[in-house]
Amino acid sequence: MSELLRIENLNAWYGESHILHGVNLSVNRGEVVTLLGRNGAGRTTTLKSILGLVDKRTGSIQVDGKEIIKQPTHKIARLGMLGYCPEERGIFSRLNVDENLNLPPRLSDDGMSVDEIYSMFPNLAERRRSLGTQLSGGEQQMLAMARVLRTGAKLLLLDEITEGLAPVIVQALGNTIRQIKERGLTIVLVEQNFHFAAPLADRHYIIEHGEVAEVIEASEAKAKKERINQFLSV
Repeated sequence: MSELLRIENLNAWYGESHILHGVNLSVNRGEVVTLLGRNGAGRTTTLKSILGLVDKRTGSIQVDGKEIIKQPTHKIARLGMLGYCPEERGIFSRLNVDENLNLPPRLSDDGMSVDEIYSMFPNLAERRRSLGTQLSGGEQQMLAMARVLRTGAKLLLLDEITEGLAPVIVQALGNTIRQIKERGLTIVLVEQNFHFAAPLADRHYIIEHGEVAEVIEASEAKAKKERINQFLSV
């Protein structure tokens, strides 16, 4: 598999706060890779650094072989490669589901149609005329993911998509990620729920104090479960 994302010696700051300290990771096309770790470890900052949503960043970030570390966020977005689903979801609360899905620009012809979206997310099809404020937390999360899939982005950055959701919704999101992977898309998933992440990911990067503390392949996850729990425990 060819490499789609490569990060080398990434440092990032919010104001004077130095958050990331030399992060290195790579993601191949079609892979699901997780960033595991405790709250505040630097996982979300890693995603935001890829998009330029930090005050300062140094090092190297290559997307499909193109260096983007010095590019502003709006130019990174126009590359048509990256889709971001933030932890706060970011849907338009006063627009209905249909309007939310039709608002984002299509970055490429590979973006999923609304009919394809509703086939993948039947809950949204039932609520297509409902405003964002009328959706449950799980439905809002599905809508946030669906909007990214509409754009045609090849690399999806998903931040804590299971947080605070009921087990049945978490299971549905896991099935969705499998479907997305089958379509050939690439996913970087920030997650704290290892039980959710383990069967989905090809590789786990454990982030601790703004650094990659350990890299664990899917084939090693079962044998290293105790060590993973040490990193994730409070």
